[in-house]
Amino acid sequence: MEKSKVYFTTFKTSFTENIPDKLRRLILTAGIKDIDFTDHYAAIKIHFGELGNLAFLRPNYAKVVVDIVKELGGKAFLTDCNTLYVGSRKNALDHLDTAYENGFSPFSTGCHVIIADGLKGTDEALVPVEGGEYIKEAKIGRAVMDADIFISLTHFKGHEATGFGGALKNIGMGCGSRAGKMEMHCDGKPHVNQDKCVGCGACTRVCAHTGVTVTNKKASIDHNKCVGCGRCIGVCPKDAVLPGSDSSNDILNCKIAEYSKAVCDGRPHFHISIICDVSPNCDCHAENDIPIIPDVGMFASFDPVALDVACADACNRQPVIAGSVLSKNKEETHDEEHDHFHVTHPDTNWESCVEHAEKIGLGSREYELIEI
Repeated sequence: MEKSKVYFTTFKTSFTENIPDKLRRLILTAGIKDIDFTDHYAAIKIHFGELGNLAFLRPNYAKVVVDIVKELGGKAFLTDCNTLYVGSRKNALDHLDTAYENGFSPFSTGCHVIIADGLKGTDEALVPVEGGEYIKEAKIGRAVMDADIFISLTHFKGHEATGFGGALKNIGMGCGSRAGKMEMHCDGKPHVNQDKCVGCGACTRVCAHTGVTVTNKKASIDHNKCVGCGRCIGVCPKDAVLPGSDSSNDILNCKIAEYSKAVCDGRPHFHISIICDVSPNCDCHAENDIPIIPDVGMFASFDPVALDVACADACNRQPVIAGSVLSKNKEETHDEEHDHFHVTHPDTNWESCVEHAEKIGLGSREYELIEI
């Protein structure tokens, strides 16, 4: 099989070319003009950032993509789906407020924002997954599926359940309706290490399903109510909340791959990932910790699987930032492993997602990196 092409450029600029200019050149060099945009709707999937989080991608990156789509004759819109957990993006009204407050307005990006799964996260399309082992019919936000062309614009960073949040996470989990997100999460339900728990209640405040209670200064999780979204894992200051098991996270990653395939199959798709402000956890958090590695650059490809692998490889070649979660974990465990994401979240296995995505025909893990 021929290697997929992944295009890359650094953040280094000149007096004649700034970062938006470089991103534009990257996208055009990667071949986005090969897609026929004329009078076609183009969904640009992006994470608008939870209020309080400052690691999400600036709207300036989105404007570059929007401008290109419009120049090529397309009708662009920015989109995401509502969340399972308590936060500023749990319904379309709050989600839009958050997007606008974080700078994603028609005036700054050149296009409108559409929350793909509607007011309460129930507006979904049932999409068959060809070759799906875990999902036969994905529940995707309807506006995503109504588009003729799909583009992902991803902030590449760590993630407490999947290892990292890359293109596949942005596509698969991000485009799932609330019911779709629950379907993906349902296998892995966390538990509390009572010896580490100090009863601070942070986990109870982020649980949207009253699944966590604190008694005698110790938290416990009711698995009859828990949907396995993993928010309590990321928010615990003592690392007392743990994933259900490695196999559960592997199944989550496989489901994300299958949801991604449902989104991309049958229409043109293109993918961009930006590696900057590489926080250890998802942009869904209402805060962001210091980056675990330095900024790397910008990547683009028609193959989201190859793109994720190329980004992971690039991150793993970077030095560790002192004082970060990654640095702390390396010092405490004396770990010499060069997989930064696994050291940051030892209970995760990001490779399970790309392996499964390749298996079901979404893309290839083999890539040719072309620097511009």
